[in-house]
Amino acid sequence: MYVYILTNPTKTVLYIGVTNDLTRRLYKHSSGRGEAGKFTGRYQTDLLVYFEVCPDAKQAIAREKQLKGWTRSKKDALITAFNPDWQPIDFETWAG
Repeated sequence: MYVYILTNPTKTVLYIGVTNDLTRRLYKHSSGRGEAGKFTGRYQTDLLVYFEVCPDAKQAIAREKQLKGWTRSKKDALITAFNPDWQPIDFETWAG
């Protein structure tokens, strides 16, 4: 299971989600770009800047809720520690 954070090109919006298949989920986010009815489409948040692996769904959901409760500055610090330049991560080739 994965907990992940997406941002938009201007890095003004963050989206936090959980999935068991990050590649598939990222594809769905990018294919929905511009769809006003969806948060990620409306705000064009399809750039992966952070992710972490959780051992099971229960822990992933708990972590997602925890991160959603954080302040923006705390989320920014987490992303910066993991991905200092906030470069979009290609999950398939990322080496960490």
